[in-house]
Amino acid sequence: MGTRSLSHAELLHDKSIHKGASSAEIKSALLSQYSQWKGTRYHWGGSSHKGVDCSALMQHIFSASLHKNLPRTTFEQIKNGMHVGKGELKAGDLVFFHTKPGVRHVGVYLGNSEFMHASGSKGVTISSLSNRFWESHYETARRLDLLS
Repeated sequence: MGTRSLSHAELLHDKSIHKGASSAEIKSALLSQYSQWKGTRYHWGGSSHKGVDCSALMQHIFSASLHKNLPRTTFEQIKNGMHVGKGELKAGDLVFFHTKPGVRHVGVYLGNSEFMHASGSKGVTISSLSNRFWESHYETARRLDLLS
């Protein structure tokens, strides 16, 4: 019995990460998921391509590409991993924001000051941490053990 090698198409489609993956590999896996979710409308409490909220999007993305199960809500997600300073962010770090009293928002850092999230006005999109709104509402970031 021989082993079957993966075709080029299968290699391109497999954007999941492996132990010791680089930031570039993590970013590639995240962007692969983004291509599947881009433009999906925001829907509070939603968890499908018909409508998704920020924490459900993180659940789907982390499960599909980073082999990590996350809790359902931002208030639970923020308890995972270790704190990371804003100047130390790496692709795959969760970034959290206080958007209104009692309301928290989450996205995943991609690098170059950009993060992916489910925006209330734009749906699933990529935004800049340098944007005045996100900069003024930034709360914290958490780094997860991505292969546990």
